Amino acid sequence: MAFLKFNKSELVNLEYSLKREIILANKTGAYCNTSIVTCNTRRYHGLLAVPVEKFGGFRHLLLSSLDESLTLRGKRFNLGIHCYGDIYEPRGHKYIVDFDADPVPTVTYKIGEIVFRKQIVLSPDADQLMIHYELVNAPAKVKLELKPFLAFRNVHGLTGENDAAKTDFKPVQNGASFCLYEDFPELNIQLSSAQSAYRHNPVWYKGITYSDEMRRGFDCREDLLQPGVFEIDLKAGDSIVVSASAGDNVNASGLKRRFAAVVEKIGPITSYHDQLVRAADHLVRESAGRKQIVAGYSWLYTGLLRETLGSIAGLTLYAHNDAREFEEILDNLIEDNQERFTRRTTQVEAPLYLAVALQQYIAWGASKKAVWEKYGPVMKAVIESYLPGVRQEVAMQPNGLLWAQKDGVALSWMNAYINGRAVTERAGYQVETNAMWYNAIAFALENERKNGSFYKKWAPIKELIEKNYQPTFWNADMGILADYVDNGGQHLEVRPNQLWAVSLDHICVSDDVVSEVMRIVNAELVTRRGIRTLSPRDVRYKGVYEGNQVQRDEAYMNGCAWPFLLAQFCYASFNMMGKNFIKRAEWLTEGFYEDLFKHGVGCFSELYDGDPPHEPHGAISSAMTTAALLNINWLIEKYREE
Repeated sequence: MAFLKFNKSELVNLEYSLKREIILANKTGAYCNTSIVTCNTRRYHGLLAVPVEKFGGFRHLLLSSLDESLTLRGKRFNLGIHCYGDIYEPRGHKYIVDFDADPVPTVTYKIGEIVFRKQIVLSPDADQLMIHYELVNAPAKVKLELKPFLAFRNVHGLTGENDAAKTDFKPVQNGASFCLYEDFPELNIQLSSAQSAYRHNPVWYKGITYSDEMRRGFDCREDLLQPGVFEIDLKAGDSIVVSASAGDNVNASGLKRRFAAVVEKIGPITSYHDQLVRAADHLVRESAGRKQIVAGYSWLYTGLLRETLGSIAGLTLYAHNDAREFEEILDNLIEDNQERFTRRTTQVEAPLYLAVALQQYIAWGASKKAVWEKYGPVMKAVIESYLPGVRQEVAMQPNGLLWAQKDGVALSWMNAYINGRAVTERAGYQVETNAMWYNAIAFALENERKNGSFYKKWAPIKELIEKNYQPTFWNADMGILADYVDNGGQHLEVRPNQLWAVSLDHICVSDDVVSEVMRIVNAELVTRRGIRTLSPRDVRYKGVYEGNQVQRDEAYMNGCAWPFLLAQFCYASFNMMGKNFIKRAEWLTEGFYEDLFKHGVGCFSELYDGDPPHEPHGAISSAMTTAALLNINWLIEKYREE
C-alpha cells in the first residue's frame, strides 16, 4: 500500500488537486513536475526539463505534457487536461479514481469497464522520463493514442508559435525525434513495442494557461507544438513503456526492463524518515561528474553559496552518513565560488556559513585535525577578506564588528525586492552576520597554534568583538537583540536573525541574554511550520503569503515562517534544556509530515504562512527545509542516546 495516496473525490476536485504537485528529480539535474492530475499550473511544470550545457547548464523544458486518449468500439475518451483561460479542456481528470505517490507516481483511470494505469519515473542517471502504461481491464481491444506537447524553452520563460521552430521529425527506433531549435538536445520519444506507429501532423495549441502564474499577476499563456500522434492497440493485460529522452535515443526493446529496474531500485516508503531521505536525494545533482546541491525545485538554482553551506550537512551527513559526498560537494562549491568567498557577495553572511558547515561536520564525527588541515586555509582566507579595503559591500570596523552597506541592496538572506526597492535593506551592523563573524573567528582560533601569526593577529579582534557585540545589539528594555544597528541606532523589530547569536558553537552574549532572547522568539516567532520573519505585533507584519507579486514580497520577509530557522531554534533550545527538549522538538517537526499531502506531495516546502493554519508556499521542495528537518532529527537522536 502506498504511503501517500489520494482518492477519487479529492482528484476530481480541481480546487483541491491542482494545488498538489509531484516532483521527480535525478542526479543529472533533470526533473518532472506537474500536478497530481497532470495539468500544468506553472510555467515550471512539465514532464521533462533538463540542464542544457550549451545554455550554461540551465534547465530547459523539452516535453510539457503527453496527452493520452483511449478509443473503444469507436468511442474516444481523452485523459489529458489543459487550462485555456478559465476553461479546462479536455477534462480527463474526471476519469481518475486513484493516485499513489510512491514508490512512483501512479494514476489509475476508470471508464466504464476500462481500467487504465500509468506510472511515471525518471531515470536516476540520465535525462530520461519513462511512463509505464497498463490496460488493466477492458471488454475489447483499445487503441491508445499519445500526443506530446513540446516547449523547448528555458523553464523561467514562455514560448509562442513562431516560424523559427523546426516542426519536422526524424524516425528513431519505435518512435520519433524532435528538435525545435538549434543547440537544443534532441527529444526522442520511443515506445517499447515495435507494433506502435507515429503519425506526423504538427499543430500549435495556443493560449495554454498556467493558473498559478495568472493568480500571481505574471505572464501566464503560451503556445505549444503538438507534432503528431503515437498510437498502439492494447488488449486487457497489455502494457507498454514510453520513453522521452534528451540526446541520444535509447534501446526501445529494453525499456520494460529498464523501467522495472528503476522502480526496484527506488523501493518503498515505509516511514516519514524514508520520505525525508528521498526528498534529500532529489536535491543533490551530479553533472559532468561534479556534485552540487539544488536549492529547490522547480525554479531555484543549483550551486548557490548560502543554500549549499546551509544544507550540505543535512543532505549528506544526516541523510546518509556520507562524508565523501559532503566533501565532494563542498570542494566543488569552493572551486566555483572563489569570488564570493573572498572578494564580494550580496549575501554578506554567506561565506561565514563555511564555519558552521565545518563545525557540523566535526560534530557528526569527522576528525577535527583533518578537517582543519584541508579547509583551514579557505576558512582563514574568508576571514581575512572582511578586513577593510577588500570587499566593497562589507568591512570590519575599529570596534571589531562588520558593517555592511551598499545603497539599495539587501546584503543578507532577507533579500526580497519590490519594484527594485529592497524590502529589508538592513544596512549597518547586522545581528546574524556579526554572530557568524565571531563564530568563524573563534572556530579558526581554536584550531590554530597560539604562537602562530594568524592567532596573534586575530585573538585581539576576537576579544574586541566580545567586548562590543552585546552592548551594540542588546536592548534590555525589550529583551531582544536589535536586528541591525545603523547610524540612527538600534532597529528593534522582533526578527529571527537574533537566533544566530544564541545558537552557534561560539557565542558572545551572556546566559541571561540567551534566556531572554529565546523567551521572546518562542513567544512571538515560533510556529509549527517554522520561525516567523517578523513578530505579529509589528504593524508591518503580513501573515499570509498570497496575492500579487508586491503583496507576496511584502510578506516574504515580514511574517512568513521559514522552516530552516527551526534548526537554529532547536540548537539553542537543546543547549539550554538538553534531553528535556526532545518532546518539543518532535512536536515542532511533526507538522511537516502532516503537510506531505499538500503543495509538493512528499516534499518539504520553502516557506509557510505566518498565520494559522500555516499553508505552505514557495519552492515545493527546499534544500534548506529538508536539511533542517534532517538536522533536527539528528539532534533528537543524539540527545536521546545521551
